[in-house]
Amino acid sequence: MGALSHLRVLDLSRVLAGPWAGQILADLGAEVIKVERPGNGDDTRAWGPPFLRNAEGENTSEAAYYLSANRNKQSVTIDFTQPEGQRLVRELAAKSDIVIENFKVGGLAAYGLDYAALKAVNPELIYCSITGFGQTGPYAKRAGYDFMIQGLGGLMSLTGRPEGEEGAGPVKVGVALTDILTGLYSSVAILAALAHRDQHGGGQHIDMALLDVQVACLANQAMNYLTTGVAPKRLGNAHPNIVPYQDFPTADGDFILTVGNDSQFRKFAEVAGQPQWADDPRFLTNKLRVAHRAELIPLIRQVTVFKTTAQWVLALERAGVPCGPINDLSQVFADPQVQARGLAVAMPHGLAGLVPQVASPIRLSETPVEYRRAPPMLGEHTGEVLMRVLGVGEEAFERLRKDGVV
Repeated sequence: MGALSHLRVLDLSRVLAGPWAGQILADLGAEVIKVERPGNGDDTRAWGPPFLRNAEGENTSEAAYYLSANRNKQSVTIDFTQPEGQRLVRELAAKSDIVIENFKVGGLAAYGLDYAALKAVNPELIYCSITGFGQTGPYAKRAGYDFMIQGLGGLMSLTGRPEGEEGAGPVKVGVALTDILTGLYSSVAILAALAHRDQHGGGQHIDMALLDVQVACLANQAMNYLTTGVAPKRLGNAHPNIVPYQDFPTADGDFILTVGNDSQFRKFAEVAGQPQWADDPRFLTNKLRVAHRAELIPLIRQVTVFKTTAQWVLALERAGVPCGPINDLSQVFADPQVQARGLAVAMPHGLAGLVPQVASPIRLSETPVEYRRAPPMLGEHTGEVLMRVLGVGEEAFERLRKDGVV
């Protein structure tokens, strides 16, 4: 039994931030009912190629993007633009603990599915709204997508090669990181609301915004600005506060060197055959190394090119200096540590026999994550859920199906 196996989640969200939060709760044992549009479903079902392939190597209808954020859920198709569909969603909400939605501000009020309406039928309901800009403010009614928020929220001003270098300019992160982080923050907020409900009773409305999350996750870079009034600039792979802490060329590629303190720098200098660096008055402390970055980094680059990445990693690991290769995803999933931690799993799937999944990173000793259901096919559980949860009879279900409600 998962830690959240006593909870039911009604997931009205689509794309990534909301579904990611729902998948976290599902991995932890919650029953998650994903409500989708009949015929189309979650937008990401069509965001391919690539698509999941069957045993014959043919594409199925399931896009890899969709498969990344929807395991352990049940798919129910309901057209809640129709009054009967609205009634079904309200009845499901009345029997749920949590609702997750990411419609535009006020978008669900037209269907009687906003927080106020659902609170009236379930005062204990925790209702998590995820939008680009939140429920208030001058941008509240704007749509917000991850890429746009990475730019607007400052992340892209910090990501990319420095000005003056070839290829300089803002670059987005290679995954929809703002969506992922918003999903993570949303799941934390939901668990906090549950703890409050357990102690004091009553549900509440959670207002999550991609922009808020992106600004919050600027972390040390935000504080660098707030404490100085100077906006940080792009440094490529270098660190604004630590030196050396970046990539360096090797005889066969590149590797990452992450020197976190002065002791590690001395060890690195010895392995590099340049022990005098550690006693150089320009490089004695991290503060000095940051100030003299432009002098130190070229010296290191001139040394690292004479050994392979594997040679550097082996020698520096023996000396206790943090470092590592720059892997592509084939190398990531072939890495012995990744394999030892079981970060790739496979689940039975009706169209493809098995569907690959990236394992949850959450490791609980008493209530471990369980992989109960592959990401569902569109509407796969509509009849089962409506009959089990709402007591809809077979004749009534057939009528709903005939009328296009489900």
